[in-house]
Amino acid sequence: MSNYDVSSIRNVGLVSHVGTGKTSLADAILFDAGQNTRLGKVDSETSLLDWEPEEIKRKTTISASIASFDWKKAHINLLDTPGGANFIADARSCMQSVDSAVIVLDAIDGFKVQSTKLVKFAQELNLSMCLFINKLERENSNYKSVIANLENTFAAKPVLLQLPIGEEHSFKGLIDLIKMKAYIFEMNESGKFTEQDIPAELQDEASSLREASIESIVECDDAILEKYLEGQDLTEEDITLALKKGISNNQIVPVLFGAATKNIGINQLLDFIAEYLPSPTEKGAVKVVTADGTEETRNPSTTEPLSALVFKTIADPYAGQLTLIRVFSGEINSDSNIYNSTKKSKERVGQMLHLIGKKQEPAAKAIAGDIIAVAKLKDTHTGDSFSDEKKPVTIPTIAQPTPVISFAIKPKSKGDEDKIQSGLKRLMEEDPTLLVSRDLQTKEIILSGMGQVHLDVAIEKLKRKFGVEVILETPKIPYKESISADAKQQGKYKKQSGGKGQYGDCWIEIHPIDRNIEFEFVDKVVGGAIPRQYIPAVEHGIRDAMLEGVLAGYPTVGMQVVLYDGSYHPVDSSEMAFKVAGSMAFKQGAAKAKPVLLEPIMHVEITVPEENVGDIMGDLNGRRGRMLGVDAEGATQTVKALIPMAEMLRYSADLNSMTSGSGVFSMEFAHYEEVPAHLSQKIIDECKAAKEAAANK
Repeated sequence: MSNYDVSSIRNVGLVSHVGTGKTSLADAILFDAGQNTRLGKVDSETSLLDWEPEEIKRKTTISASIASFDWKKAHINLLDTPGGANFIADARSCMQSVDSAVIVLDAIDGFKVQSTKLVKFAQELNLSMCLFINKLERENSNYKSVIANLENTFAAKPVLLQLPIGEEHSFKGLIDLIKMKAYIFEMNESGKFTEQDIPAELQDEASSLREASIESIVECDDAILEKYLEGQDLTEEDITLALKKGISNNQIVPVLFGAATKNIGINQLLDFIAEYLPSPTEKGAVKVVTADGTEETRNPSTTEPLSALVFKTIADPYAGQLTLIRVFSGEINSDSNIYNSTKKSKERVGQMLHLIGKKQEPAAKAIAGDIIAVAKLKDTHTGDSFSDEKKPVTIPTIAQPTPVISFAIKPKSKGDEDKIQSGLKRLMEEDPTLLVSRDLQTKEIILSGMGQVHLDVAIEKLKRKFGVEVILETPKIPYKESISADAKQQGKYKKQSGGKGQYGDCWIEIHPIDRNIEFEFVDKVVGGAIPRQYIPAVEHGIRDAMLEGVLAGYPTVGMQVVLYDGSYHPVDSSEMAFKVAGSMAFKQGAAKAKPVLLEPIMHVEITVPEENVGDIMGDLNGRRGRMLGVDAEGATQTVKALIPMAEMLRYSADLNSMTSGSGVFSMEFAHYEEVPAHLSQKIIDECKAAKEAAANK
């Protein structure tokens, strides 16, 4: 990498839904920029950026890759992000590290749900955007249809900077609507082209489109707009100035075209990135939070105190951890100490690297605005901030989405439990959307993620990187039990077997209360019917018994127990005896208090194309869903509903099937509700059968 300053850096993310050709575009960019001796291709397994075995197998991006390179006077950090809903969190984290987003669409399908969500997120981050319409050489491509459907997608105004020459298999070049020149490409994937006059048959269309684009561009600068309205001739410098300003301020979204696998339009995209997309200096200061919680800003300058964010971590069992860092202010030097202001600890920076996929090039330092990789940091993970130790600040991070699918996980071979735990810990450091937990109720280790493919990839990585194979099973639903009526019950434990006996006697009332409350214990014993030292034992006995309810053995919640009377023996009574008495009273009393089974209810939001809404709502009704409403957003709609967890365990695959992969959903726990009677008895019978089978083994 050559020497460069902050103003020459361009941090750019390629984002969109899966299948638009982002990685093919990135490979073509790297080939034209001289970073590869051949045009890498996903289908032929020669991509520089989709190099992980799991990506090669599926021919899709699973984990974001970065490529740092120079183009003319610009130093470009290009991030190729995943577009699948299973890996969307990685794309979102990476978008926090860039200043601009190239939204890649194909000329066949146009916008899908995932791209719409990513555009919205880019707008929330105040990223400058441009649109690259890819695959113009493909059969059934129709860029005009894509453009016609851009309305309501962007807050800014889409503006055409190019006009394609030819369609489908006859696509061969582009017209630059600013310079009014035609570029005709050699159809050999070399990316070489000749500059020519605009073909006569396209002159009128090009002139009309140029006029419309110039009108939109000049509106971004008051002085140039005034000059235009007065009828003065605009110079190319005027148009460039207004265009840069409009992009940086998010007033316009330029539209460009190409065919990545044919290497058409890639040079022009690189020129556009270098000339028009904003540098860190032009995007301005980053917001930081000081140690006392106040908000400040840091300007993208090497003279400012250090502020940097870890946006991605790559775990490798051999090379160790690789940490990707965006430096927002100050600088980081190799062979130095830096302060992790999130963990309040120091880290030793050894070798720093610029990455091109899995290729690594050493770097002496990282300046403000740059993106760098650092190897083998000990206690730093995704989301951590670095800063000047004397002026510690943190950079706010985005919230990670809630996992939508879970499986119980167990080792295929006995004795691998520790290997599972350590391997999953490393994978969670790499991917914060993987969640491992232990269900205290069911005693299962639960692996949760963003979808079936997400968990499949995690299991494959666990085997490849850490040498442990596991079995995934559908997790048990964490049902609970409660009561729906009042009851009174005596619990009396009396045992005499020679010598000192056991005696405990208590009377309790059981009342149903709010089922969000686990348990209330009320002591109303008077007159010393039960000595004070034994009353806690009664409560402990009840609490222990509540862990296994009377219907199906699930924990009991939502009940108040009033201890109001009892008796004791001056010699034979003990804490153990009263604990057993309390347990007996609960079990017998709960059985009389009309016990009910409760199930977890999830709040679910499902975003799908408008044409799929009817099917989705019909399906949710079949899942015992209760609709909360539908929100329209452009060409997509978000259905909100409350649905039992038991009906959502396999929903990820079902949604993909119903929407051809274009639907996404999120869910989180809402509350518990009573299971309908006909289903409740089935669950109870299954639990009893399972217990009997286990007892007979």
